[in-house]
Amino acid sequence: MSKWLVYAKKADFKAIGEKYGIDQVVARVMRNRDICTPEQMDSYLSGTLDDLHDPGLLKDAEKAAGILAAKIRENKPVRIIGDYDIDGVCSIAILYKALSKAGARTDYVVPHRVTDGYGINEHLIDAAAADGIDTIVTCDNGIAAGSQISYAKSMGLTVVVTDHHDIPFREGESGKEYICPKADAVIDPKQPDCHYPFRQLCGAGVALKLVQLLYGRLGLDGMQEDMEEYRQLAAVATVGDVVELKDENRILVKDGLKSMGHTRNYGIRALAETCGLDIAGLSAYHIGFVLGPCLNASGRLDTAQKAVELLLADNPADAHNLAETLYAFNEARKAMTEEKTAEAIELAERSGYDKDAVMVLYLPDCHESIAGIIAGRLREHFYRPAFVLTDAADGVKGSGRSIEGYNMFEEISGCAHLLTKFGGHPMAAGVSLERENVDAFREELNRRQHLTEKELTPVTWIDVPMPVGYVTMPLIEQLSLLEPFGKGNEKPVFADKSLTVRSAAVVGLRANVLRMQLEGADGTIAEAVQFCNGQPKVPERGSKISVIYYPDIHTYQGRRSIQFIIKEWQ
Repeated sequence: MSKWLVYAKKADFKAIGEKYGIDQVVARVMRNRDICTPEQMDSYLSGTLDDLHDPGLLKDAEKAAGILAAKIRENKPVRIIGDYDIDGVCSIAILYKALSKAGARTDYVVPHRVTDGYGINEHLIDAAAADGIDTIVTCDNGIAAGSQISYAKSMGLTVVVTDHHDIPFREGESGKEYICPKADAVIDPKQPDCHYPFRQLCGAGVALKLVQLLYGRLGLDGMQEDMEEYRQLAAVATVGDVVELKDENRILVKDGLKSMGHTRNYGIRALAETCGLDIAGLSAYHIGFVLGPCLNASGRLDTAQKAVELLLADNPADAHNLAETLYAFNEARKAMTEEKTAEAIELAERSGYDKDAVMVLYLPDCHESIAGIIAGRLREHFYRPAFVLTDAADGVKGSGRSIEGYNMFEEISGCAHLLTKFGGHPMAAGVSLERENVDAFREELNRRQHLTEKELTPVTWIDVPMPVGYVTMPLIEQLSLLEPFGKGNEKPVFADKSLTVRSAAVVGLRANVLRMQLEGADGTIAEAVQFCNGQPKVPERGSKISVIYYPDIHTYQGRRSIQFIIKEWQ
């Protein structure tokens, strides 16, 4: 169970509600998301593409556009090197489509998770040189590849880096010394000397910004349909890569979802149909938990080449064949994940590693592609930072997932002497190391950590304590103004106490759904449902419980009714 806390942020909610024609509850949720000024509220409620930031403010973006424009005029071959996750494949698709439309001689390479590892490496550079490539453009990688990029430069290659990951650093006498690769141009909003007003773009968002400048430089601004498709791909990557849905990320996702119903991208359309989704009604949830896992699955179990081919498909038949392949991969991935998650939990409890503040589990025969997913499951189950390591061709590889209050990237940076390769964000990271260093890595992470009991206790922040009787259809419809929901713009959480349980029963094929009928203090009857990972706990009939919930509209046989989705009860 989490600790329940209520936001206490102040504002004139009545005035805000009157100004924007919204319920005070909606105004409170906005304030809880730190939407405070009139400008922020205007952008949050009605932001448009005109509110996106000038891509020219990105450090080296104009320089990179100039380099690529020159290479196109000189007919020099350009190779894109991306990553094997959803952000990487969407970034490749944006750059490949845009460069091709701009007249470039271009191709792309998707590193193989097992044989190549993450990002650009010497093997890929040698292959580019052997193929007569003049220029390499990285996307969703490259910022931590200083030695590899220096090697590429020594081979006479031009290198443009587009990335969004944290900048590597070393601790110097005067603090952190950031280390950027010596490429011809480096675009990453997290560079200390980059003055772009928003640092949380995903890799595809950075690629999109570069494409905007390139199109402008080449006089291709009229290709608005192209840009709409690129924004849709950036929206998919933004949700799938779990970057913050704030500022222009939120505008990109909102616009991308709105325009997805008439997308020209055969691959996205085919994947939605294969997954049984109405493409005109896609939400951030559908991208994050249905489409996104399919796009990631090919890079986990086979090669992300198939995901890129899906996004680049130029006819419906090929798109549907590829979509079915990705769907099958994801079904297999889900089965593997369930098996290995159960094994990881059992190992943690048997070995006592679940008592460590930072969990490091070594599962030698786990498929390395699902290590990050299992680490995420462990984080949720035990609520502590977790790494899952597994055997790889050149030692041990693994992924970590963090909790609030623990900057995973900084902590593994402090263990760099034990690692052969690492990178990531505050909330997620990837590492490579020698097998004999696994125990030392676990010990060093736990020696360095300063997590307290408070930080190791999950917290659920309640937006508004709200009786179920206050909820109406119009209020639920107004709450949709707050979408899309995701990291940094979480779905609102409401709470009510002293509800009487009139009935409660476990339902569903997997017996993991709790259906309840609750009675509020004012006599309101609330139909409620809780979706659980395992067997639900069932309250006694007639007992009093408190709940945290989100109200939803349930439609059955044309009849609409209010349904309360229960997150927790006690």
